[in-house]
Amino acid sequence: MNEQEMMNQIKEAAEKIQSVAEKIPEVCLVLGSGLGPLSQQAEVISSISYKDVPHFPQTTVPGHDGVLEYALFGGIPMFIMKGRFHYYEGYSTTESSFYVRVMAYLGVKTLVLTNAAGGIAPGMKPGELMVVSDHIGLFCESPLRGPNLSEFGPRFPDQSEVYDHVLMHALLKCAYEENITLHQGTYCYTKGPQYETPAEIRALRTLGVSAVGMSTVAEAIVARHSGMKVLAMSCISNLAAGISPTPLSHNEVITNAAAASETSIRLLKRFFESMNH
Repeated sequence: MNEQEMMNQIKEAAEKIQSVAEKIPEVCLVLGSGLGPLSQQAEVISSISYKDVPHFPQTTVPGHDGVLEYALFGGIPMFIMKGRFHYYEGYSTTESSFYVRVMAYLGVKTLVLTNAAGGIAPGMKPGELMVVSDHIGLFCESPLRGPNLSEFGPRFPDQSEVYDHVLMHALLKCAYEENITLHQGTYCYTKGPQYETPAEIRALRTLGVSAVGMSTVAEAIVARHSGMKVLAMSCISNLAAGISPTPLSHNEVITNAAAASETSIRLLKRFFESMNH
């Protein structure tokens, strides 16, 4: 697919989404595993199924509803993505991050990513949260591979600050004020869908990784290429292999992420309220 064909797909998807939004918001919030209940705390104005958006992939993972909402949350209008797309579902990283291109084309300025992740850093407990300060995406096929979409950004984009430091420190401040434990660390992407082996986790720990998961990195790369600000927060839904005393399962991830959703929602609501002042 050439650059023009890719741009045409982005424009078609953007036009469909624009038809359900009163005004294009500056923020898009992506809900990872277990965070679906957040939209129950939001004032949903309108919504559209991913199935009805041209060229959008479809979600196949439990805990990802596949709905885009236009809503007010924390006093701020935003798009809320209830579920995302993953490489392990069979999509390329370009396909799984396609929605980010669409958001950037519409004029969204800030992408807030949430995910469920396995905790690696000492002292982490399931149900706690971590703000992503950087990532290791060496196992992630670049979503920028192929024709460069020059309308969005350069062929070789800088990655010195993928995650916006101002937004990151604002989230840390809100966590302190809400008495919420919020770790800060490096997130590592792995392809999945299998969980990592204990040897892989030991290697990642040696590299300074704090948490590991199967999403977020491709989306963050595309967002930065498009000039968007990025904030990412992980829910530590389990301890990684070799650290956890029990075998890992997706049910454990969903259960622990859901249990932590109240804390996540409280923190994000406070964060967006602070942005509104």
